[in-house]
Amino acid sequence: MPSIRDAVVVGAGPNGLTAAVELARRGLSVEVFEAREAVGGGARTEELTLPGFRHDPCSAAHPLGVNSPAFRGMPLDRHGLEWAESRLPMAHPFPDGTAAVLARSVGETAASLGPRDAGSYRRLVEPFLARWDRLAEDFLGLGSALNGRLPRDPLGLARFGLTGLQPAAWVARRFRDEKARGLLAGLAAHVIAPTRTFATGGIALVFALAAHARGWPVARGGSQAVSDALTGYLRALGGLVHTGAEVKRLDELPPARAYVFDTSPHALARIAGLGNAYRGYRYGPAVFKIDYALDGPVPWNAPEAREATTVHVGPTAHRIDDAMERAVEGREPTEPFLITVQPSLADPTRAPEGKQVFWAYGHVPNGWEGDATALIERRLEQYAPGFRDLVLARATAGPPELAARNPNYVGGDIAAGAASGLQLLLRPKLTRVPYATAHPAVFLCSSATPPGPGVHGMSGHHAARAVWRRLTLGR
Repeated sequence: MPSIRDAVVVGAGPNGLTAAVELARRGLSVEVFEAREAVGGGARTEELTLPGFRHDPCSAAHPLGVNSPAFRGMPLDRHGLEWAESRLPMAHPFPDGTAAVLARSVGETAASLGPRDAGSYRRLVEPFLARWDRLAEDFLGLGSALNGRLPRDPLGLARFGLTGLQPAAWVARRFRDEKARGLLAGLAAHVIAPTRTFATGGIALVFALAAHARGWPVARGGSQAVSDALTGYLRALGGLVHTGAEVKRLDELPPARAYVFDTSPHALARIAGLGNAYRGYRYGPAVFKIDYALDGPVPWNAPEAREATTVHVGPTAHRIDDAMERAVEGREPTEPFLITVQPSLADPTRAPEGKQVFWAYGHVPNGWEGDATALIERRLEQYAPGFRDLVLARATAGPPELAARNPNYVGGDIAAGAASGLQLLLRPKLTRVPYATAHPAVFLCSSATPPGPGVHGMSGHHAARAVWRRLTLGR
């Protein structure tokens, strides 16, 4: 490694590792520094409860990962990444024991919504599904135009935008019954914002299209496999990775032509000495997450939920929206909307034979210090009677614990920034190149930059392009 590196990356989450890989592929010398003892950030796997039960502390199902243009352009399978999925990507059960489903098949999904809405669902998704790969590259490539690259399918992206820029609540007006509306609201809620928020319709539509295209798989062995595969590929390209190396000041790092931060904007400003450069950046609601070791499968009332990797526990669009509004407005949770994942349905290696790993989270105010365990388990019992009897052990994490696990989750905000107003799209602030900073050698590549949160590496991909342009073209 030369005495002056081409690039030093701070933070070994999926975006930091992707940025490092993209720069190393271009022949640059790259060195990564990670504060924790293992790489991964939001894509890690640990035995949080009992020996032999492998949990993902944050992200577990990866619809954007398997569809990511950045990941699909890398030989990550040669470095141990294998996707696994159960029969259904997602189920949305209702109190009567029925469920709407998000299946690989558009037809099966439409049929689950009932005869009055089946046709409307087909008309919503089918025009985009045939051109999904180009659309995914353009949508997840939200920063490409800012980096000098035009969309691959500008007309298709414009057509998508006519629907996608609408609030999910507006898109839901296409449907007549609660199953379709609830399904759409649950998909939009992954962005942690009320369904009346600008562009949440596009978020819901992207998650639906991702499921129909390639599913919502888990990484076999745990989400750590995503990070380990990126690290293995980086090392094969000659990059260096240091763990247990917390960085507090820029001058603690080796000399380099560029410094790329997979951190929160405020952490970057503090380390790089940029003062109040991101004083206007806002953080959003948090989550309260419980990881479970179970003595068997979750006893869902709805048979479809027993076959789905991800299960949304709502039930109705109105109640989901109310839960999101309470979290955004800083009010105590009462009836939380739950996103749950049962990884061992798709990947039996996660738990001992006959056992299961399972997690659930509900939305709470940023920095909330309460305990939502009873609320969450009461909700689960409504849809899976006898659930509590299967619990062998649980590990709870509210906002303070989530922030301690990952400093990017300020106040427990796993989206690394509020998804309200223009900040959903224009992150971390309005500027020509969101990955660049006031310091010509310092760049930001975390989920606080476009296209935003998720294990897809696209923020790192775009940041690497911005670094490359600066180093080679001087702009």
